[in-house]
Amino acid sequence: MPIRFQKTINLYSIYKQLAPYTRPYKWLIAGTLTLTLIGAVTAQVNPVVLKYTVDEVSKLISSAGSFQKGIPLLIFISIILLGKELLNIFIHFGQKFYGEKIRINVSSKLAQAAIDKILTYKVAYYTDEDHSSGKLQTRIDRGIESLTKLVQNFFIDILPLFSSAIIALIIMYLQNVYVGLVSTIIVPIYFYITAKQAKKLGGVRRRLRSQREQKTSGLLNLVNSIMVIKSFVREQLEGKKQLNLQKQLMDSQLATRKASFLYDGLKTFIEQIGVVLIILLTVYLVLQQQMTIGAIMLHIMLFNNVSAPIRQLHRIYDDMNDAMIYAESYFEILNADDQAEPEGTVTDNEIRGNFEVDQVYFNYPNGTKALHDVSIHIESGKTTALVGLSGAGKSTVINLLSKFYTPDSGSIQLDGISLADYNNAHLRSEIGLVLQKNHIFQGSIAENIRYGKTEATLEEIREAAKKAYLHEQIMSLPDQYDYDATLLSGGQQQRIAIARLFLKDPPIILLDEPTASLDAIATEHIKNSLDAIKKGRTVVIISHSLSQIIDADKIYVMQNGTVVQSGTHETLYKFEGVYKEIFDASARSLNLDRLLKTLS
Repeated sequence: MPIRFQKTINLYSIYKQLAPYTRPYKWLIAGTLTLTLIGAVTAQVNPVVLKYTVDEVSKLISSAGSFQKGIPLLIFISIILLGKELLNIFIHFGQKFYGEKIRINVSSKLAQAAIDKILTYKVAYYTDEDHSSGKLQTRIDRGIESLTKLVQNFFIDILPLFSSAIIALIIMYLQNVYVGLVSTIIVPIYFYITAKQAKKLGGVRRRLRSQREQKTSGLLNLVNSIMVIKSFVREQLEGKKQLNLQKQLMDSQLATRKASFLYDGLKTFIEQIGVVLIILLTVYLVLQQQMTIGAIMLHIMLFNNVSAPIRQLHRIYDDMNDAMIYAESYFEILNADDQAEPEGTVTDNEIRGNFEVDQVYFNYPNGTKALHDVSIHIESGKTTALVGLSGAGKSTVINLLSKFYTPDSGSIQLDGISLADYNNAHLRSEIGLVLQKNHIFQGSIAENIRYGKTEATLEEIREAAKKAYLHEQIMSLPDQYDYDATLLSGGQQQRIAIARLFLKDPPIILLDEPTASLDAIATEHIKNSLDAIKKGRTVVIISHSLSQIIDADKIYVMQNGTVVQSGTHETLYKFEGVYKEIFDASARSLNLDRLLKTLS
């Protein structure tokens, strides 16, 4: 079972979460740990050699011919130190390179895991304000960055430093228990202060995370809304909003720095107290003839090896706390198992498209009431139209038929089988969906049309474009089918979506205002194409275009989330009701009387 988070997580939780991503590199990790252990031992060579050198030189000074006797000592010391440095080149390279290799591999796996996971979540997950694209992007990016930095720090910084510190402490105890005790007492005090610092800054860092997400989302919203902003001359207003966010972010950053500088100064003071105590104690022991002069140098250098991790501890703690804070939001995304799309098992039946919507109630996750006691029969091979004012629930029905959402109560059956029992991929592979605004991916026109059938040839793509009345326009572009699709007009992008539909060639077609962004001539062309593809297929259409509605085999009229009328155009128009009101209003908006006079 995945770990569930409350408000915070700890290092052990992070370790358990990261374990599956680091396990494939266990031999690489074992090699890095071995190098770390060797490096920790070689880090103590200088203090030991220095002690030996000082003690031997002290003996030689008091004897005759000290220079000649000292030459072998100098050669021996030089060989030891040079050999140690040559060995360290390979050790440090291995530690850094393999540590970086582990970091890069883990980073790649974490990024792909997040992508693979969110692709399985239901549509409602993305409509939640807390899961906007900007916030998700920030949480994933910063989470992966912090987690991989933690992995990198562990193998490149923390492990070597603390291994060296532990071995240095052992040597100090072997030399003199009292000196070892002084060093041991100083370390936990420093750790305690660092832990207090981390606790104090924890809340500020969470606030910083939230403010960074708001800043990122705000910038994305500015770019996406630039036309509206400029049309209402609201540049200054939006600028002030971003300035306020920036000031809040700046205040939080300054609060973080202020606390960090205060605690860092205190920790430096504690460290220097340790150095002073070591010097005083070792000098006292030398004067008491319990220790050689060389031992003074040995213990000072060994304490330097013990305090090295302490000097790095504030940075390491910062990275660790960043990892815990951003890992919290990253793993919340990764572990949102309750957001996974409900999946069925039916994969082998031939889908004809006979839908039976029975007494369906549905509210959106944000609480918006969408459907109330809706019953609709969509007959296989026929065209069914949904008519109603904006907010009547028409698009919601399309969403439910596509299984993007599931009803709160009631049932939807397809060909006698509950829609919930269908495998999502199997169901959607048999549905062609064209929305009022369809997404165009970054890439060429050919790549975007091919999205309807990934193995389609260029000839098939061209044929689909012709059916969507787009081919001639594409051929007039500089790069033709290799032209950047995102640079096309809204109407041309809509035709790409319709070309995808022709390429996919599904038995069920769901059309939600498919010609809303097209001009009159393009609308006529697309209508002719859709009329051709409708034959023998199940079609559900939402449109404010009268010409696409009146030809439907069955029309359902919706109002305030429920069905109020149903029938053919002729039967519905005979009765006073919502349909007649909508039809008459549409006719008046088109100025049909004037058009008819012109045509006559």
